[in-house]
Amino acid sequence: MRKLAGRLWIPVCPEQLGGLPTPRTAADLTGGDGHDVLAGRASVITRDGLDVTRNFILGAEECLAVIRAQHIGIAYLKGGSPSCGLTPKTGVAAALLLQHGIRIIES
Repeated sequence: MRKLAGRLWIPVCPEQLGGLPTPRTAADLTGGDGHDVLAGRASVITRDGLDVTRNFILGAEECLAVIRAQHIGIAYLKGGSPSCGLTPKTGVAAALLLQHGIRIIES
C-alpha cells in the first residue's frame, strides 16, 4: 500500500486478537453499528448464527492496547468489515478507536 511506504507500521487484526481463527465464517453487525455493540445494544453474529460479540469487543480492546502502547495516532482499517469498517456501518474496533481519539483512514 503506497500510503504506508516509508512508514513504520504494525499489522494487526482485531478479530484474531479477539480469539477468532483465520479463515473464519463471515459475521455481520446485528441491531446497530460498532458503537451500539460497545454499548450493549447490538451484537455480531456469524452467518452460521454464532454470537461472536465478545470476541469482537475483546479484539477491539486489544487493538486499542497496541495503539496506546506504541503511541500510534492513525489507524489504516479495512472498509466494509464488522471490526474495522467505517462504511457502510462503523465496525466494533473502529468505533472504539474513534471513541479514544484515534484517526482512522479506511482503505
